[in-house]
Amino acid sequence: MDKELKEILDAGLAAADPKDAVLRTVRLEGDAVSVEDARFEPERIFVVAAGKAAGAMARAAEELFGGRVETGLVVTKEGHDAGPEGFETIFASHPEPDEGGVEAARAVRELAESLGEGDLLVAMISGGASALLADPAPPIELADLKKLTQDLLKSGADIGEINTVRKHVSVLKGGGLARLAAPAKVLALLLSDVVGDAPSSIASGPAAPDTTTLEQTRTVLKRYGIDPPRSIAEHLERAEETPKPGDPVFENVSNVVCGGGRHAVEAAAQKAGDLGYDPLVLSTTMTGDARAIASVCAAVVREALESGRPVPPPCAVVSGGEATVVVRGGGTGGPNQEFALTLAVELDGVEGWAAFAADTDGNDGPTDAAGGLVDGGTAPRMREAGVDPVAALEENDARAALEAGGALLVTGPTGTNVNDLRVVLVSG
Repeated sequence: MDKELKEILDAGLAAADPKDAVLRTVRLEGDAVSVEDARFEPERIFVVAAGKAAGAMARAAEELFGGRVETGLVVTKEGHDAGPEGFETIFASHPEPDEGGVEAARAVRELAESLGEGDLLVAMISGGASALLADPAPPIELADLKKLTQDLLKSGADIGEINTVRKHVSVLKGGGLARLAAPAKVLALLLSDVVGDAPSSIASGPAAPDTTTLEQTRTVLKRYGIDPPRSIAEHLERAEETPKPGDPVFENVSNVVCGGGRHAVEAAAQKAGDLGYDPLVLSTTMTGDARAIASVCAAVVREALESGRPVPPPCAVVSGGEATVVVRGGGTGGPNQEFALTLAVELDGVEGWAAFAADTDGNDGPTDAAGGLVDGGTAPRMREAGVDPVAALEENDARAALEAGGALLVTGPTGTNVNDLRVVLVSG
């Protein structure tokens, strides 16, 4: 089933192609730019693409607008595709911010502040932009922002909670980009990597009204026992609120979601059907601890094998969303690797199934792997290689365990980023 799983993964990634997502969303009508119900007739066009899919989205802008682009700026993760010729590309670190991200944020701020009436800023935003645009609000230092990010990522907080905090310690996030670009018009084209596809949540909503508050930020930090560095604590006591819905700054702003995890899940389910597996989409919006999600999927597999419910084999159990990991040990991994290892442990020795769990950008957590590809024989192979899969799970050391079992899924950077994709094939 491994070959079929890889075909299904390829189909899901193809459906989330960033360039195609932009090209199917934006229409040119003479000199006008139209998207959904919005229509722009700009005198000048400026493009900022930020995120793990920024290079591909920028190439779509080049194809659409050609020589009309006055300035093109791409901010993406090290090792990912650069923007087209003629666009400036700045590489930065993810998920922890670095000096490259500081430089990138400064360049974006300066570009936004230079715009005037008659200008159109096309902001092409994809997952990862929150970290890649390292824009700590003065006087917060990069080291303090990095420490806060580390604590949030280890805490088990979901992406919505993390972005609530990010918006209130930043300059560009939480509608800040739109505020800086005014009075220019802003078209934000969003490739969603968040559950629900809310523009205010995608990359912390740089061009979207912010529905979160400073008080909610303090609540998140308290909930997860995070004691922020002093400069951040002091900032949160005196900071100005982010712009909210109804703020005049958004009168000339349109946020349009052009692609997301739902497209990848639907394409994966369709491909599984083409291969002869009856697809069951559990959800495109699964969040929470990766181990808990894996336990649910394991229960579905057992039920399908034993009783043919909720769908008889051959079937495919498909889900998307964004899992998290509560870091308890000192190992290395990510949510998708943790899901795969948990599934291998819970279905240890059970025949008739195989699964993958992948971060669609090709990097699961702070690793070079996308996730894992496992079956009933994975845990025994780990033990044969001298690795205890249960102990590895407790140590959050999924990467080493999966590698030992020949189950590490490595794709390299995929050029897109639309959350997690998980597929379990049950052959019976």
